[in-house]
Amino acid sequence: MKKILIIASASLILPLLILSNTASSAPVEEKDIDLQLRDIAKTLRCTICQNESIWESQAELAQQMRDLIREKLQQGETPDQIRAYFLSRYGDYILLTPRKRGLNWLLWAGPFVLLGGGGIFLYRTISRWVAQAQAVKQDSPAPIDDRLRKRIEAELRSGED
Repeated sequence: MKKILIIASASLILPLLILSNTASSAPVEEKDIDLQLRDIAKTLRCTICQNESIWESQAELAQQMRDLIREKLQQGETPDQIRAYFLSRYGDYILLTPRKRGLNWLLWAGPFVLLGGGGIFLYRTISRWVAQAQAVKQDSPAPIDDRLRKRIEAELRSGED
């Protein structure tokens, strides 16, 4: 009797567990506002966490900023207007990626300019070294005078004995 009761209860509970797992794993559809919120929030920096976007940050200020973005989206503002609002309040610092204008060009182009300059410097230095090495090889040795020749011959004869 106990076996039948266990089998019956298992046969009722198992399908319910399977149905509950499939219901919870159903894809969640995001609304258009949620998609825009995420896109905007991923481009703005959390002023508390500094290297996290307000989308990733768990700070209370980041949550308030996300709520403000949602509110402005519901009021019909465009993502560019919302970013402009945050730029007016916090300056360029609020953007995770700096804008490509003004002195910010140094941030974008600086590494490439330094890499190119370093490559040119390295090329010129190596070409000078090669030219100096070739010049040393091409020079003929200094002629040996009679006194030096006699000394070398004397040392060679003394080494044979």
